[in-house]
Amino acid sequence: MKLSPLSVPYRVAQKAGSLVFSLVVLFLTGATGLQQAFGAAGLLLAVGVLLVVVFALVGYEVAYYRRYEYELTADTFDIRSGVFSRRTREIPLGRIQNVDISRNVVQRFLDIAAVDFETAGGSETEAAIRYVSFEEAKRLQRAVGRRKRGETGDGDDSTADRTELLFALSDRELALVGLLSFDLRIPGIVAFLASSSVPILSSLVPSLSELTVLAVGGVLLAVAILLFSWLVGAVVAVLNYYGFRLSQTTDELRYERGLVQRYDGSIPFDKVQTLTVEENPLKRRFGYATLAIETAGYAPGQGGSYGSEAAVPLARVDRVLALARDIDEFGEFDFRRPPKRIRRRYVGRYLIVLGILLAALYGVNYALGGSYPWYVPTVALPLVPVAAHYKWKHRGYWLDERHVVTRNGFWNRQTRIVPYHRIQTLVDTQTIFQRRWRVATVTIDTAGSRSLAARDAAAVDIDRDEAERLRSTLETRLQEALVARRREVDADESDDGSDNGSEGEVSRNGEYGETSVDEPRHNETESEDSTYTDDSTPADNSTQADNSTQADNSTPADDAESPSDDSPSTT
Repeated sequence: MKLSPLSVPYRVAQKAGSLVFSLVVLFLTGATGLQQAFGAAGLLLAVGVLLVVVFALVGYEVAYYRRYEYELTADTFDIRSGVFSRRTREIPLGRIQNVDISRNVVQRFLDIAAVDFETAGGSETEAAIRYVSFEEAKRLQRAVGRRKRGETGDGDDSTADRTELLFALSDRELALVGLLSFDLRIPGIVAFLASSSVPILSSLVPSLSELTVLAVGGVLLAVAILLFSWLVGAVVAVLNYYGFRLSQTTDELRYERGLVQRYDGSIPFDKVQTLTVEENPLKRRFGYATLAIETAGYAPGQGGSYGSEAAVPLARVDRVLALARDIDEFGEFDFRRPPKRIRRRYVGRYLIVLGILLAALYGVNYALGGSYPWYVPTVALPLVPVAAHYKWKHRGYWLDERHVVTRNGFWNRQTRIVPYHRIQTLVDTQTIFQRRWRVATVTIDTAGSRSLAARDAAAVDIDRDEAERLRSTLETRLQEALVARRREVDADESDDGSDNGSEGEVSRNGEYGETSVDEPRHNETESEDSTYTDDSTPADNSTQADNSTQADNSTPADDAESPSDDSPSTT
C-alpha cells in the first residue's frame, strides 16, 4: 500500500515553510549586495538558488512517496521506506498496543491523517505513517484489531466492528472541564517572565519601602499567576476534549477528541494495566471525577499534550465508576486507613515547614531592618491539625478477589485500581522517620506509563506488620492470577469452536475465585484504625528506599508466561 498522493504537497509545505522564509529573508537582504557586485546576474543567481532548493525539496518528497510502502500481513505490519538508504521493518501485531489517528485542521480539509503505532515496552512511537487518507487510516485501525484476534477480514466498511457508545462529553460537561482545569506548567513560566514586575512597581510608588513593595508585588503576582494558569488550563482543556467520545468494540476501547488537533485512537482491553479515578476538591464538592486508563508504557494520546491520559475527562462519580467497572469489574471500595497515630507525624511535618517559613521571613525582616509582621503565617497554626487529619483521611488501600486498590491525595486524590496479574514488582520501603513511627509503604509497580514516572499505586504509612502481610498476600495472589490466566488461555486454545475475542474477555472478566490467603489485618493494638468508604493525599514522596525489598514473584516455568505479549514479568 502507498501513502496518499496529497501527502506530497502537504509534506513539502510543512517542511518548506521555515526554510523558504529563511531563504526569502536572505534573498531580500543580500540581493542588493549581489546586484552591486555582479549586476543583473547576481539577482538571477539568488533567484536560481531559491528555486533549486524548492525543487530539491519537492523531488525528495516525491521520491519518498514513491519508495514508501506498507503491508498488513496475517501476523506483522511491514514498512519499507527510505530515499537514499532503504529500511525494512516488521512489527509483530501481538506487540502493537494502540493505533492512534491524528488530524489537524489542514489535514481534515485535505482528508488525510497521521497514523501512529504504539508497541509494548516503551513510551515512543514504534512506527508513524505520514500521511494516508482518513478512510485508509480507519481501515488500518480496524484491520489491526481483527488480525490480532485471528480474523482474516479485509476491514471494509461492510465488515466494520460493532461499536457501542459508552460516553460522550456534553457541552455542559466540556464547559465544566475548562472551569475545573488548572495547568500546573504555567505558574513557573509566568513567575519567571513577571520577575521584573517588583522593580516596576517600586518605581511607580516610590514612597513605599522596598520590603512593602516586595510583599505587595508578591501577592499581586501570585494572584495573577493563578488566574492566568486557570485561564490557560481552561482553554487547553477545551481544545483537547472538544467532541470527546468513548466507545467499545469486542476487545478494545476507541476514543475521539480534539478541536484543532483531532485524535482517534484505540485501547485494547487486554493491554490495560491500571485504572485511575482522579478528583480534586472542586470535583469532589460537585460530585465529578476523571477516569484515566494506562497500557504498558503508554497512555492514550501520549506525546506531551495536556491531559492526554484521561480516558473520561469529566463525568459524575457514579458514571465514572460504572464505566471503570465496564472495563474491568471490581466491587465497592472499603478502604483501610493508616493508623490514627500517623496523624501526629503529619502535624510535625507541617509544623516544621511552617517553622522554616517563619525563620526565613524573620531573617529577611532582620536583614532589611524593618518592623514588619513576619509572624503573620502563625495564623495557619489552627489549620495544621485539620490538614493532618485530611491527609490521613484520604489515604488507604483495599483488596478484592481480583484487584488491589489504593487511594492517595487530597488536592488531587487518585484511586488506582490494579489487577493482580498486572503487578510487576512489589516494593516494601521504610524511611528513618517511618521506622520511628513503626510504619512502612508498600508500592505496587506495573508496566503503565505513570509507573515510568514513579507514580505507582502505593499503600502509604501502614503498620509495619500489616505491610509485611499485605506484600505476602499480593505475592500469593499474583501467582494465583497468573496460573488462572494461563489455564484459561490454554483451555481457549484447545477449544476449536471458541470465539476469537474470548481471550480479551477473559482478561477483563475472568474470576480467580476465593484465595486461601487471609486479608491483611491491622495490628491488634491499633483498634481505632477503622475502615472507610468515603474519602484519601498524594503518595508520600519521602518514602525513599532506605530499607526496601523487592517481592519475589517468580513462578514455575510452565505457569509464569502471561497470555499477552506485554504481560508483567516478576522479580
